Amino acid sequence: MRRKGLAIMAAQTVASTSTSAPASTSVDLGPAAALSCRECGQRFELGPVFACVECFGPLEVAYDLPSGSPEELRKQIEAGPANIWRYAPLLPVPADVADKPNLNPGWTKLVKADNLARELGVTGGLFIKDDSGNPTHSFKDRVVAQALEAARAFGFTTLSCSSTGNLAGAVGAAAARAGFRSCVFIPHDLEQGKVVMAAVYGGELVGIEGNYDDVNRFCSELIGDPLGEGWGFVNVNLRPYYAEGSKTLAYEICEQLGWRLPDQLVVPIASGSQLTKIDKGLQELIKLGLVEDKPYKIFGAQAEGCSPVSTAFKAGHDVVRPQKPNTIAKSLAIGNPADGPYVLDIARRTGGAVEDVNDEQVVDAIKLLARTEGIFAETAGGVTVGVTKKLIEAGLLDPALTTVVLNTGDGLKTLDAVAETSQATAVIRPSLDAFRDAGLAAH
Repeated sequence: MRRKGLAIMAAQTVASTSTSAPASTSVDLGPAAALSCRECGQRFELGPVFACVECFGPLEVAYDLPSGSPEELRKQIEAGPANIWRYAPLLPVPADVADKPNLNPGWTKLVKADNLARELGVTGGLFIKDDSGNPTHSFKDRVVAQALEAARAFGFTTLSCSSTGNLAGAVGAAAARAGFRSCVFIPHDLEQGKVVMAAVYGGELVGIEGNYDDVNRFCSELIGDPLGEGWGFVNVNLRPYYAEGSKTLAYEICEQLGWRLPDQLVVPIASGSQLTKIDKGLQELIKLGLVEDKPYKIFGAQAEGCSPVSTAFKAGHDVVRPQKPNTIAKSLAIGNPADGPYVLDIARRTGGAVEDVNDEQVVDAIKLLARTEGIFAETAGGVTVGVTKKLIEAGLLDPALTTVVLNTGDGLKTLDAVAETSQATAVIRPSLDAFRDAGLAAH
């Protein structure tokens, strides 16, 4: 098996599940039928576990999906709320999920980026899926909303996570809204904007000396200790449910395109889960007959200073070797990505690729997107736009095809990345003569 890092965490978690998780009887998670191992196919009852006891492979949610006509299902979805709960029939949530206290993320803008398309030479239609419009201004609100419903179902009282920043804020906000206690863990050197946003919701915020992988290891130990009893770690013991939130990006993109698959998608890679679940969502839409089946390509985007999946892809390897992160794109700085091998599989299966850009290219891409489309992306958005540009220049991404690029967060969270080169054009006295003397009138 290719997932040594996961296997170690899985062994710890499987061994400790009985002491750290509330007892669960029958739970209502809508169409969710079981947990299924992605490696060996073994099925398990729904519960707060993420790893197979047979092979330590990752578990994911298996469904009894709707069997009616695609037309009726489309109508049902379109009549739903303007958030991710319009897709409740396809998610591990109860049918009345929209009536529960939740941040109700999703249904964010799909921006037709004609100005950026002209800059990049794209003729087939370029779109930015801008998830900065979510409640805490990142896509993490989607996955946390899913995990929160699982936490309710399993009787947890504390919501927790290991985070590179955005997830900490999303968990803090969701817990506050739903009346849960929250305690989240972050690397000690995160961007200050993300620290403030995670702390403002009143939960406990704990900095760990080390990088994200150190934080994640600590959380896996806490799950196995009595101190962690009653805690739902959204991206560890609730991970199978949490990860399903990323599918809603695929659902929304296709619905917003008029129930059509895009030809190409460019997706950022941190753990890799977002990319794998977007692919899963597209495959479900095809299976349900909600979109016409046709080829599509998925491209993964990483920062050069943390590019283990890109490195493996370019070398033709199946094994993703961990790296020590060193990049301004801290939300993507996961040196040992759990879903890395599956990202490689999807990129190769669909005819896509995995590419990376350096920090200078990230900053240039943030400013390019802001200048052309009025969208201020955080560093992860700079990575996807920068990689898109690089893929086009390399001839790997076809500019004549419909392309969707993900921006997963708000640039206000990563101001330091562009602050030095984004200053006032001039400082003048309050007079017309000073304005003329500054040479600004001609502009």
